[in-house]
Amino acid sequence: MTSRPTITAAALVASLLALTACTSKHNNGAQSVSSSAVPSSDLPSSAGPSSTGPTSATPSSPTTSTTPRPTTAAAGHPAPIWPTYHHDNARTGNAGKVPAVTTLKVAATAKLDGALYASPLVLRDAKGPLVIAATENNTVYALRNDGSVAWKRHIGTPVDGSTLPCGNIDPSGITGTPVYDAASGLVFAVAFLSGYKHVLVAIDAETGALAWTKPVDPPGSHPNVEQQRSGLLVSSGRVWVAYGGLYGDCGPYHGYVVGVAISGAGSPLIYQVPSAREAGIWTPAGPAADDAGHIYISVGNGAETNPKARYDMSDSVIELDANAHVVSYFAPSTWAQENSRDLDLGTTGPVLLPGNLVFVAGKAGSAYLLKQGNLGGVGANVPTNPLCVAFGAAAYDNSTVFVPCTSGVRSLKINGTTMTPGWKAAPAGSPVIGGGAVLSVNARAGRLYALDPGSGAVKAEVPLGGPTTRFATPAIGDDGHVYVGTQSGALVIVVTS
Repeated sequence: MTSRPTITAAALVASLLALTACTSKHNNGAQSVSSSAVPSSDLPSSAGPSSTGPTSATPSSPTTSTTPRPTTAAAGHPAPIWPTYHHDNARTGNAGKVPAVTTLKVAATAKLDGALYASPLVLRDAKGPLVIAATENNTVYALRNDGSVAWKRHIGTPVDGSTLPCGNIDPSGITGTPVYDAASGLVFAVAFLSGYKHVLVAIDAETGALAWTKPVDPPGSHPNVEQQRSGLLVSSGRVWVAYGGLYGDCGPYHGYVVGVAISGAGSPLIYQVPSAREAGIWTPAGPAADDAGHIYISVGNGAETNPKARYDMSDSVIELDANAHVVSYFAPSTWAQENSRDLDLGTTGPVLLPGNLVFVAGKAGSAYLLKQGNLGGVGANVPTNPLCVAFGAAAYDNSTVFVPCTSGVRSLKINGTTMTPGWKAAPAGSPVIGGGAVLSVNARAGRLYALDPGSGAVKAEVPLGGPTTRFATPAIGDDGHVYVGTQSGALVIVVTS
């Protein structure tokens, strides 16, 4: 998790006692969960089958990963321009060929009904760009470039943050970035509803009509201490939803990945990180996926701090197959020490690079290059660079990774398995790339920067009208527009040329 105050034993006991009403053992048996057309606030909070365990299956053949382009939309559905967190399933943050960034100027600001923690998505229909934005008030909006609202869909009452045992989001509604599936024309989002229920909703991207809803709290979980911060993923015909804990790491939370069929039918697939507690999957970038449908997650600090104890899959990168079974994993040899000091590897999401590589950087200061299909195991001798403390999501272009270091964005040249640090720039936000610029947000100052990819020099900057959330990241359109959400609930639409 993010840096937080120390939780004393007494406070933890008090938190656990407060949760005894919902304490239960995790269930590995299959349970069916049906979709529903009734309002999501009326849905139950149970979920489906579980697949757990640290054992890895035989590693599969790695799949070459290049910078993926969005898939073509089915007839009548909006085209995907920026359909998921950081543009594509590899989480490269690379917009591809878009108009050159020569300036930054606010073209419009749309005031929405809650804070924007989730990244915007960008689609295109017959009328032009269609920007999807989701708020902590559990409302999903579709907007045009002039800030006008094409449609909005309120899912239900969000959770009052003051009723949670810890956390720093109030109210707490839609936090994880939604995802758009071009084949079905549906936008998927997870709403946290009053009564402590996480519900996956499927919304028609063109009309805003609610297609279906489904509860996605794993059986035996404690929804009031599980946070759905990670970006959603569409892969292998499923929507994948990851969970971590609240700010403060209170209560008996666990890291989960839940896979729900695009149609909403059938029982979900569920993977639980087998740590006794914690080991959340909380980075805003969410899971990445390769061309074979294998899913890569970065995992936070877990409960085990004894280096002689059995490894509990915490402080790791885990590769799952399309059935949510472990294929391979990596953890540094210092995993137990990092657990004890809250220096987890789960602070950034995996980025899939060409050459079957996986890049990840964490809170302990090291960056790693791993191999798809065989991440290496505990203490593997993998390419490592003592780069920086990193939070959020990196981006990739032209053999260079741009890393969201807490001291500012850092460039890192990749040559085979060699990592060579380059320039460092002031904004510390999760960068994206497009139009010959690296775009990053200074959250506290509420400013968007365009940096030169070769030198890190500031090409342009613009105030956004107020601070953004810590992990805010821009979304890039295909027509010279960039979109950023703010803490005060504004979607800021910026022209770049």
